[in-house]
Amino acid sequence: MQRYILTLSCPDQPGIVHALAGGIAEAKGNILESAQFSDPGTGVFTLRVCLETPQTDAEALRDALALPLARFDPVLTLRPEQQRRRVLLMVSRFDHCLVDLLYRWDLGELPVDIPLIVSNHPDCAPIAERYGIPFVYLPVTRDTKPEAETELLRLVAEHQVDFVVLARYMQVLSDGLCRRLSGRVINIHHSFLPGFKGAKPYHQAHDRGVKLIGATAHFVTADLDEGPIIEQDVVRVGHRHTAPELVSIGRDVERIVLARAVRLHAEDRVVLTGSRTVVFS
Repeated sequence: MQRYILTLSCPDQPGIVHALAGGIAEAKGNILESAQFSDPGTGVFTLRVCLETPQTDAEALRDALALPLARFDPVLTLRPEQQRRRVLLMVSRFDHCLVDLLYRWDLGELPVDIPLIVSNHPDCAPIAERYGIPFVYLPVTRDTKPEAETELLRLVAEHQVDFVVLARYMQVLSDGLCRRLSGRVINIHHSFLPGFKGAKPYHQAHDRGVKLIGATAHFVTADLDEGPIIEQDVVRVGHRHTAPELVSIGRDVERIVLARAVRLHAEDRVVLTGSRTVVFS
């Protein structure tokens, strides 16, 4: 039996689950796990199902399941469970998120394949070499940014990348690139935005006596750091913490939140619904 992960989103109305269950039964399939959510605010229905069936042709199965659902005009995805998502990691000089993701990947905790790492600085090349992953140094300046983004898109296509993770990649993606990779780029940022922008946000936070350190993982859109949120977390801090200690705590939160977001997305547990996400944890 072949196991598949199916996700679906469409305007909510009666009969969606019945139609899908009928299609799975027709394919001699069995539902192993199911989660669904109907958002009363938007009227959007979302669903994630893990199923098994003797059907080994994923495209044929998707077509068979889409047929009884056609009248609902759904956004439908279907992936063989053992077919891992291909992830391109991007980093600048801060390596804590990159190292954490690679460590979890090496342990088998992240169900992804990592065909390459791209950076606008050469600093993290030894880390990529340590894990046996190709490293592409792609410098970016104001004048070369269009060419660099064209090359990035070429790499995404060449390596059949499913989604991109900005593991503290300190470059703003152009509006055009955000549109081309819509719903396929995950970023991590600290929780101080927009309160403490620019350099040394944790030092700024220390000067203001913050009581919470946090991080947010989100999809990248043309609106800087305002894309649909996937995962968040916070840690309480106090007046005894120094600025360097806040930086250390912040690094921990950032890498934990990013790793969670990558795993959730890799397992097809995140469904985009406009400016929000439904996360089936």
